[in-house]
Amino acid sequence: MKLSSRIKPISYLKAHAAEIVRELADRQEPIIITQNGEAKAVMQDIDSYEQTQEALALLKILALGDRQIETSRLRPASEVIAEIRERNHTR
Repeated sequence: MKLSSRIKPISYLKAHAAEIVRELADRQEPIIITQNGEAKAVMQDIDSYEQTQEALALLKILALGDRQIETSRLRPASEVIAEIRERNHTR
């Protein structure tokens, strides 16, 4: 994806909003909106946005796991599984 071809001024957005929304859904590539020659916003279709949010959530989970490894906050899986089973058994 070449972002330079996906840059549009805000005046274009105002005049072609419906067309842009259709194009976002069809191409699933973001559009950069400029105002006074400066990039001000990025528009993308909802499916791409949701995928991005899911990817960010997974990256946060991985980062948390890395921090726990670095601080030695580890427990054997067998110990954790036994603890969960014990909790479920006492309920």
